[in-house]
Amino acid sequence: MRNDELIALDRAHVWHPYGPMPGRTDPLVVESASGVRLRLAEPVEGRGELIDGMSSWWSAVHGYNHPVLNEAVRGQLDRMSHVMFGGLTHEPAVRLAARLVEITPEPLRHVFLSDSGSVSVEVAVKMCLQYWRSLGRPEKQRMFTWRGGYHGDTWQPMSVCDPDGGMHELWTGVLQPQVFVDAPPVTYEESYAELLRTEIGKHAHELAAVIVEPVVQGAGGMRFHDPEYLRVLREACDAHDVLLVFDEIATGFGRTGTLFAADQVGVSPDVMCLGKALTGGYLSMAATLSTSRVADGISRGEVPVLAHGPTFMGNPLASAVACASIDLLLSQDWQVEVKRIEAGLREGLAPAAELPGVREVRVLGAIGVVQLDHPVDMAAATRAAVREGVWVRPFRDLIYTMPPYVTGDEDLARICAAVLAAAVAG
Repeated sequence: MRNDELIALDRAHVWHPYGPMPGRTDPLVVESASGVRLRLAEPVEGRGELIDGMSSWWSAVHGYNHPVLNEAVRGQLDRMSHVMFGGLTHEPAVRLAARLVEITPEPLRHVFLSDSGSVSVEVAVKMCLQYWRSLGRPEKQRMFTWRGGYHGDTWQPMSVCDPDGGMHELWTGVLQPQVFVDAPPVTYEESYAELLRTEIGKHAHELAAVIVEPVVQGAGGMRFHDPEYLRVLREACDAHDVLLVFDEIATGFGRTGTLFAADQVGVSPDVMCLGKALTGGYLSMAATLSTSRVADGISRGEVPVLAHGPTFMGNPLASAVACASIDLLLSQDWQVEVKRIEAGLREGLAPAAELPGVREVRVLGAIGVVQLDHPVDMAAATRAAVREGVWVRPFRDLIYTMPPYVTGDEDLARICAAVLAAAVAG
């Protein structure tokens, strides 16, 4: 198919994420990908390939077309591509669950596999609500969180995203009203910690759980906060008999410099959500882990099962490549690579602080953010980055990068130069 034919059909029929139908801008057509490069079907702005500064929405931590991950998929494909998970099981899913229990904080012991990060949050909320119903306390049905968060686009996750100015503000008055406090400060402030303790205690009688993105608030604004707040939440939840959920879909598997963001302060939740980098960006899969307390509580209820069962739950292909991706990550000195990327981002993005229109530059692990003092001109910023040979995806007032861990120093410098160019253009 010619490129112009493909674009015409795309515009007529394909509904892209966070976009109108029909589309108003033409997407770039990717023909293939390898390493950290996306090869375009036709050159754009003089560039036939682009360095991926986004890890395909933070998932492709090993880059593209990796021989180890390719072999994991091919080997499993020869055996079985899929089988229903109801009443059946298979080695890849069992191995994956055991591996996740091994590497996540104690006492997470039980793994529910699903299709996407948003669904893993749906499952997490359902677990918490059903836990309290099973214990005869159905009034504990609200969630507590801080503003500035993002947990996905399905129903329950939307209810715990930022209700004011977030992308789900449209559904105010329809979604379950949850309990919100102000977004956490960057540094530790005892007054804010006391606010958390007070508000959790005040609403404990109606709270099923607290849910937060630990250390990094992702698509809600790419904000960082002191990990000590996680300890405050854990202690307050324990004191007031409230469950604690960590959404580590974006932060899991090394992105912040520790394997999980919770590891930065040695705190464990009752429920943890994982996704994105779980399969190295190869196939859609997510996981919701719980403690035995949560699982046993549900099992003792009037309805002793978690009534949730995605058709492709535990998909063998996704399970196999997830196992391979985790093993690949842990077989390498990934922490050194993330620290190297962090250092490169700090050096490369520092000049952005002097640019007109830039409010703040911040870096943590393999995350670099340039925040403007105005909404970004997405089309202009994207074109400027493409001219530098880099793919980034700005949003709101943010131009940011979360590159694959295999990004070399030269490519990392080019990513930083592209972010600077996008900041000037946007």
